[in-house]
Amino acid sequence: MRIGMIGTGYVGLVSGVCFAEFGHTVICVDKDEGKINSLKNGEIPIFESGLEELLKRQIDAGRIKFTTDISKAVKGSEAVFIAVGTPSRRYCRDADLSYVYGAAREIAENLEGYTVIVNKSTVPVGTGREVERIIKEAAPNADFNVASNPEFLREGAAIDDFMRPDRVVVGTTTQRAQDIMREVYRPLYLNETPILFTSRETAEIIKYAANAFLATKITFINEIADLCEKVGADVQQVAKGIGLDGRIGSKFLNAGPGYGGSCFPKDTLALSRAGQKYGAPQRIVEAVVSVNEDRKARMADKIVAACGGDVRGKKIGILGVAFKPNTDDMRDAPALTVVPVLQQAGAEILAYDPEAMKCAKDMMADISWRSDAYSVANGADCIAIMTEWNEFRALDLKRIREEMAGNVIVDLRNIYNQDEMLDLGFHYISVGR
Repeated sequence: MRIGMIGTGYVGLVSGVCFAEFGHTVICVDKDEGKINSLKNGEIPIFESGLEELLKRQIDAGRIKFTTDISKAVKGSEAVFIAVGTPSRRYCRDADLSYVYGAAREIAENLEGYTVIVNKSTVPVGTGREVERIIKEAAPNADFNVASNPEFLREGAAIDDFMRPDRVVVGTTTQRAQDIMREVYRPLYLNETPILFTSRETAEIIKYAANAFLATKITFINEIADLCEKVGADVQQVAKGIGLDGRIGSKFLNAGPGYGGSCFPKDTLALSRAGQKYGAPQRIVEAVVSVNEDRKARMADKIVAACGGDVRGKKIGILGVAFKPNTDDMRDAPALTVVPVLQQAGAEILAYDPEAMKCAKDMMADISWRSDAYSVANGADCIAIMTEWNEFRALDLKRIREEMAGNVIVDLRNIYNQDEMLDLGFHYISVGR
């Protein structure tokens, strides 16, 4: 099949490359000429394990092309995916759909023959209906259908998630569109991957409901961690005890500094706003949003308390600034809240992240960026572990202790054993233990 992909951000690029791996011919379009030129050379603007190698293979095979001309992506394509950004508006909780609607208008101008226009972007319920209206208005005689096909990609594991998904969700209004979408995902269909066909509205809600539920699990275990600290319990054992229950499951029950990233923050906000708009308040989700924001600020207080209640003039090392490991994504990362609070309290910040420093330098000021964990430790009064990168799990802790001026370790990801840290002479603080 020939597939058009509008947008070469995280979702659009991963989806386009993986569709090409399926054997389809994919034409990706973006307005950013610099990005398109880099992609033509096999250079990707994000860090995602395995993506650059897979992209180069598809370029060499001639199955993927990049352009700034949307007509080349739309004309002749049987399916055209909209994979543009839908950020939260700055002054309200609504998702900004201007890029989606702009893409719909440009697609309408270039339609040739029957085409399925697919919303791959995460969009509020009712967006598919509005995209359909926009295209009908702009191209009354066009032969098309609009479908919803939400993505469920985890940053750091996106290729595997696309190639071996738990399920594929497709919201369509016609059998004709359903047949096209089944062909798009034919390799997965042949492997008996569950493909759930629903109405468009149902598919749109599935995406938000899934992310909100996972965000709720994270927030729930974080509040349980607070209780564990007060009563002398161990949140990791609590998580194991409840996670072994098949009705609950163990995933997303790791206590920490709160969720961040490109999906959970904006999607919980958007779902909360949709509930208000349609008179069906999502009170649990609203509470999750509030608790998560509060938690990030409280992690800074936790670091200050571990340093004796005063960090003025102290050097605090930060290990990891990305919202999670195996990505350079800084969107809504807890570090963006924690670090400024520490700086306002008078601390000097030393920091290192294996992948996210380039992005972070544009978002975080007055930080002494270091080349590795040991240079962060050099002269530090306290080290806070913010992101659980694998390389932080196997540090030479004796060397870390020797490099530090102080002995405080605040482990916000619970990656070390308490007894071992105490034996090494650290004043060790973790979460919920």
